[in-house]
Amino acid sequence: MRIVLVGPPGAGKGTQATRLAEKLSIPHISTGDLFRANISRQTDLGKLAKSYMDAGNLVPDEVTIAMAKDRMEQPDAENGFLLDGFPRNVSQAGALDELLQSEGIKLDAVLDLEAPEEEVVKRIAGRRVCRKDSSHVFHVTYSAPKQDGVCDVCGGELYQRDDDSEETVRKRLEVYHTQTEPIIDYYRAQGLVVTISALGPVDDVTQRALEALKRDDEDQ
Repeated sequence: MRIVLVGPPGAGKGTQATRLAEKLSIPHISTGDLFRANISRQTDLGKLAKSYMDAGNLVPDEVTIAMAKDRMEQPDAENGFLLDGFPRNVSQAGALDELLQSEGIKLDAVLDLEAPEEEVVKRIAGRRVCRKDSSHVFHVTYSAPKQDGVCDVCGGELYQRDDDSEETVRKRLEVYHTQTEPIIDYYRAQGLVVTISALGPVDDVTQRALEALKRDDEDQ
């Protein structure tokens, strides 16, 4: 299957992308990983992207699209892929359509993870990270530490990252609504959108997504 995964910050896209890609035996292609891999390998595209990032500018769509094209042409993506973080706007969605059409293939579904805005804010703003080891993450509501402000694992101080503050989260949501959400209508017009609730346990959301994708595949 060839799938695009969309949803607001805090909907659990990264977690679900990893799980779904494994269940469906297709590669998980995220823009973050693409940038890191190209910059780390010092590819021409990586150097170009880094020049924009170092100058504090957004990486142009054409650079992101070229990276995605290169990754989708790798052998492990021959039978499908799951795109996470790309396309990020309608312009990129159109470019992806043209790219796929040139290869004689098409998307099977656009999976839309839906979560109420206040729930998203609660999820992200409640996160607390350990200063000693950032892989130790807690949540003031869903997975609170035994002692307030102290990591259960190593005793390090727990803190709220700047980009997890409520103000920052609401700004990120505003960007999502303005730039990325319009691609849902773009793909809905093509009959590709499958919307599921991103609420509940992680396993339940994964199962919900698999069932929705299966139904959609059978309907086509």
